[in-house]
Amino acid sequence: MTNDKPLPIKILLAPFAMLYWLGTSVRNWLFEIGVLSQQKFEHLTVISIGNISMGGTGKTPFTEHIVRMLKEDNNVAILSRGYKRKTRGFRLATTESTVSEIGDEPYQMKQKFPDVSVGVDAKRTRGIERMLQEVNPRPDVFVLDDAFQHRYVKPDITILLVDYNNLVTNDHIFPIGRLREPLSAKDRANIVVVTKCPADVKPIDLRIIGKELNLYPYQTLYFTTIDYQQITPLFPENADSLTSADLASYKALCVSGIAKPELFEEYSSTICKEIKPLRYADHHNFKKKNYQKMLEELALMGKDDTIVLTTEKDAMRMKCDDNLPQELKHKIYYIPLEIRLVNNDDLFTKQIREYVNKNKQYLRISEE
Repeated sequence: MTNDKPLPIKILLAPFAMLYWLGTSVRNWLFEIGVLSQQKFEHLTVISIGNISMGGTGKTPFTEHIVRMLKEDNNVAILSRGYKRKTRGFRLATTESTVSEIGDEPYQMKQKFPDVSVGVDAKRTRGIERMLQEVNPRPDVFVLDDAFQHRYVKPDITILLVDYNNLVTNDHIFPIGRLREPLSAKDRANIVVVTKCPADVKPIDLRIIGKELNLYPYQTLYFTTIDYQQITPLFPENADSLTSADLASYKALCVSGIAKPELFEEYSSTICKEIKPLRYADHHNFKKKNYQKMLEELALMGKDDTIVLTTEKDAMRMKCDDNLPQELKHKIYYIPLEIRLVNNDDLFTKQIREYVNKNKQYLRISEE
């Protein structure tokens, strides 16, 4: 259950939840009536990806999926706010940028797509304007990561992600639950995607969820699952090359600093001889004492057949961390992941590509 607070706590939090609901509702209403204005960017397509619940819906891998889909035929740019970076304002990422400069998720995406422009800015309108000025060739498609609440930009396509294991229909407004906005905010989305579905999810389960979400006819519903990729050493020059099959004889210290580590740990337990979870808060910046804790846990588990297994996002923070001890580097591996649609994959690809291509044709005609 998403909302697991005991009833007395819910009662105590109810006034704060009401105030939070009122604040977000008024803000959305001001956008709807035009008091707060949205900027529409001409001559390009803006795709917004986000959620209405706090953390853990898989925004970054979904953003990467959209980029893979479009980058061959378009000049795609990614714009994120760069959560927990130590810089301010607008930053255009390079392959030499660090996590502290741009944030762990933009860093991960820039490492995966070095030829794709990646920018960070808490103000999305300014970020788009700066990238249009500084990026050559000029982007014609912007993918906004975690932008559902950043309404000052008017997107052409709005994609709302919903976690299969924590449906928004079963949740409550913060602080009683984890909803950033009232449930009615889902009506702004053109596309709703239920993420992290079991790979063997049954069609009847998809129909039940679709009915529960109660979407409008203008909204399209899709479902995705996680495809874990080949285990990867964080420092290939220091570590042995291992395959997922090799892990059957290894014990793993599963280190995670993500919002919902359960699926990562569950998958790790299926490929490793034994796992021991070590959890930190989402976007945790590892410190010397954390690395010392890892070394101590590895010593207790045994030296020869043990590794540190972590998520891709956590690995990116460790990679840029000067505090990471040399004696840990040959032990750290991570599991990249990609998303896969479990229904209507061709339809989803067609819907996104057709809109982008139609928009480009319209823009060419209008420019002539």
